[in-house]
Amino acid sequence: AWNLSANCFRASRLYSSKSFFARWPSNHNSPTLCIKNDTQKSHSKEDAQLSRTILIVEDEPKLASLIADYLAQASFNTHIISNGLDVAPWLTEHTCDLMILDLMLPGKDGLTVCRETRQSSNIPIMMATAKVEEIDRLIGLESGADDYICKPFSYRELVARIQAFFRRQTQYTSAHNKTIENPTAPSSFPQNLAPVTSALSLDNEKYLAHFRGKQLNLTAVEYKLLATLATEPGRIFNREQLMSLIYQEYKVVSDRTIDSHIKKLRQKLRHVAGDQTLIHSVYSVGYKYEY
Repeated sequence: AWNLSANCFRASRLYSSKSFFARWPSNHNSPTLCIKNDTQKSHSKEDAQLSRTILIVEDEPKLASLIADYLAQASFNTHIISNGLDVAPWLTEHTCDLMILDLMLPGKDGLTVCRETRQSSNIPIMMATAKVEEIDRLIGLESGADDYICKPFSYRELVARIQAFFRRQTQYTSAHNKTIENPTAPSSFPQNLAPVTSALSLDNEKYLAHFRGKQLNLTAVEYKLLATLATEPGRIFNREQLMSLIYQEYKVVSDRTIDSHIKKLRQKLRHVAGDQTLIHSVYSVGYKYEY
């Protein structure tokens, strides 16, 4: 006999979003099924992701299909392109919110596709490559890529990094809107810097840095990194702080981009400072400048 006071219990999953429950009716007949949506709280998150499209540029069909499947499970829309020559025509007719771009492609290689895309679009680009040499990673970032991931990679890690990417985008957009609402708010990046030490001097108007009288040939991003760290010697900046300070145009970048810029900045400083280390890594925290 069925227990008249029994409650619903979980029986199985339906489409990963609804649950079947069995309920005991008062007439002691076989239990009837009711459906309960147990992801109501996550609807807004899923709806936001469903509105986002990820362009997958990958010439290996099985790999592209697996990436698309994992992204679909995370409620992203996807489109797959297998030839580098087809990217530009597709982008002229469609839009996407992020591009996963393989480095080795038929027709046109990934670096060329990335550079050409950057001429007309600020779509976030994540380079995917089986080449693990550091130079390939740096070239990818310098060509306009926002992040990279090395093959073979974890599909769950890929999805998690894309989700984190969009979370930062939302945060930066919110911060940008606040800046527009309050245009008198001070800039995060200091505009007028005196010489930091007797050895290091900075000119923010010309983006020039000199160490022991020797000029450092720095990119704008490298200069901002050095200026930010050096003006507060000993202070530890985590990657999120550096991203928000350096990229005030609210471009969404990965923390790995910061690591790559730090690596190149260290190489340039080594040419003038010798074996002396000026930018120090603090494990699991970030970076600091000490002279």
